[in-house]
Amino acid sequence: MRLRPAEWQLALPLALAYAAFFLVPLVLLITVSAFDDERITTIGFAQWRKFLGDPFTWKVIFDTVKLGCVTVVATALIGYPIALVYLGASPRWQRVILFVVILPLLTSVVVRTFAWIVILGREGVINQAVLWLGLAPAPLRLLQTEPGLVIALTQIEMPLLLLPLLSVMSRMDANLRDASAGLGASKWRTLLRITLPLSLPGLIAGCMLVFASSTTAFISQFVIGGNRLVYLPLLIWQQSLVVYNWPLAAVASLSLVVSVLSVIAALSYLGRRSSRHLHG
Repeated sequence: MRLRPAEWQLALPLALAYAAFFLVPLVLLITVSAFDDERITTIGFAQWRKFLGDPFTWKVIFDTVKLGCVTVVATALIGYPIALVYLGASPRWQRVILFVVILPLLTSVVVRTFAWIVILGREGVINQAVLWLGLAPAPLRLLQTEPGLVIALTQIEMPLLLLPLLSVMSRMDANLRDASAGLGASKWRTLLRITLPLSLPGLIAGCMLVFASSTTAFISQFVIGGNRLVYLPLLIWQQSLVVYNWPLAAVASLSLVVSVLSVIAALSYLGRRSSRHLHG
């Protein structure tokens, strides 16, 4: 009984930091969103009615969620084969692959985003390769387009998918795959019945990180997407620092939080279902 106050005291700094940097700003957002006017003097829900009654804002919400989902799919399709290469590599090459995965995190997101402007430009590497291969008669327009933004976000968010996935895969028992092969299963059957189910928790955790990061990546969305592609982070920036309509910006911020948490909750539910199925 004497250990319980000490354990509670150890958790107190984390609880205070959580309250100061998450709960208090969230309460302030909810409070500011409950005002009708830009001067924050009249309490009401006019900004909520304005935001939810505008078809444009619903399109922005849909485009933001779609951007996150497409980025997750693209990142998973490219990242999972890399994880399989890591799984079959020797310990020395596993360290090399892990270093290559972590290396982009040592560079600022702003620097990587501006690097993608050079790569995706009319004279960039991609357009030069397309013209050299004869795949298009003229340079492709990749900047200020959603495909170009997805390409950049896929590379920028790749470490967030690979790190939890590689962590789970590194703890997998290699004897299970050997036993599957010894019983006559093909490589594809072993992949679908053994490797994929066991690595699913890491894959889902990485997908949640990628979705949350890509939907809130204001710098990448603004620099590569420009003003032609409007997502919730850009709408929040416009309403708060350009129009100075803080109540509407708070409403948009809460909508972004709810949208991101809804998809993350769905992914978490799928992860729990797969874990129960795996261990049940």
